[in-house]
Amino acid sequence: MRKDPEHKGIIIDESTLKELFNVYSDDLCTFLNYYTHDKQLIEDIIQDVFISLWEERDTINIFYIKTYLYNAARNKVLNSLRDEQNRSLLLERWASRELEKQKARDCINMEEFSSVYQQAINSLPEKCREIFTLSREQNKTYREIAGEKDLSVKTVEAQMSIAIKKVREYILNYYNGKNILPTIIITLAIQFLSLFD
Repeated sequence: MRKDPEHKGIIIDESTLKELFNVYSDDLCTFLNYYTHDKQLIEDIIQDVFISLWEERDTINIFYIKTYLYNAARNKVLNSLRDEQNRSLLLERWASRELEKQKARDCINMEEFSSVYQQAINSLPEKCREIFTLSREQNKTYREIAGEKDLSVKTVEAQMSIAIKKVREYILNYYNGKNILPTIIITLAIQFLSLFD
């Protein structure tokens, strides 16, 4: 290994990179094995460390190559494990939501639910029902509704909030005596209401 006389850092060329790989790759494998026993991941990380070292050779000054390699390998394995944990968590949440939706569909007659939903809309006060219908069924924005009804956008927002709350309450009250889990009803109601977003 040669040192740069100007900066006192190590000069990385092809022969130095090969030498470093031969000297440190086995030790890095052992080190990374404390974090994970996934041999493929360990090999990928070691390869990434040396590729990064090669790609950044002109922009970094390395004084202690062993420290640099171990820190780089540790950071990459921790990032990889964190990303894998996040992916697993997201996948678990998605699967849970999909299962809940499926349970809701299995427990409820959709024709009956559509009828109850329409009854809930019809039970709204006239102004509230008109605004809700313009938003959910005609896909108009709050600003468009405000202009058409000569109202402020805040009034439209408030009326929509009231409408959604009343529709949910109506649906929950309807199904309350049917021994269907409230969370399933809420899930289905939210899903049904969001169809018109």
